[in-house]
Amino acid sequence: MAQINVTPLVDVLLVLLIIFMISSPVITHKARMDLPQASKTVVEQSTSIHLAIHTDGAMYWNDAPISQDQLKTQLSIAAMQAVQPALQIDAADGVAYDAVARVLAEAKAQGLGKIDMLGMR
Repeated sequence: MAQINVTPLVDVLLVLLIIFMISSPVITHKARMDLPQASKTVVEQSTSIHLAIHTDGAMYWNDAPISQDQLKTQLSIAAMQAVQPALQIDAADGVAYDAVARVLAEAKAQGLGKIDMLGMR
């Protein structure tokens, strides 16, 4: 006689039904959240600095050629401003990692907080 014993199946379904009945009030419990409200003050827009690094290691500060020493000076001047500008680093495809790492380290050492990496050209 080949018959399927459905008793264990019914037992499992009843246990699952009881679990869902117990856990459903916990799931539907509403949580109160204090979300921040939008302020009406106008935030001063900061400018951005575009720093291009070419494959030969040449750097351009807003399309003007700049040396490593001049870069350090310009980064310190930018870091001292009341509203720090965002530094946007645009590294070419074949640029050495070391060149980009030196610029990032110098920017962080000078105290710049907003550093963006632009997409590859």
